[in-house]
Amino acid sequence: MITAMFLSKHLLLDWRLGERHFMQNLLDGDQAANNGGWQWSASTGTDAAPYFRVFNPFSQSQKFDSTGSFIRKFCPELTPVSAKALHNPELLKSELRFYKIDYPEPIVEHAAARARAIAAFKK
Repeated sequence: MITAMFLSKHLLLDWRLGERHFMQNLLDGDQAANNGGWQWSASTGTDAAPYFRVFNPFSQSQKFDSTGSFIRKFCPELTPVSAKALHNPELLKSELRFYKIDYPEPIVEHAAARARAIAAFKK
């Protein structure tokens, strides 16, 4: 859901692109669950999330991966970074500099992307 909402609302991409990618790559993909989940996240379809619901990736990671173990499993270069910094963009920037970790900058800033998505959906 975090990925679906990020792609469809933060990046304003057509939800069908992500839905197609996941169905082509999931070993246990279920058409109804995948399609419905993408539609819900993108605020389309018959049972859609309100258009103004835009998950904050940092607060979602804090809620569901508070220790950062999942993040570190797939981004081992972030191993020295504190769990607190993994869920806070400003602290993360600071710790990346401190540990001299070469890591990409965010492609969008949550508050600005959220405002842009809400404005687009209002139209």
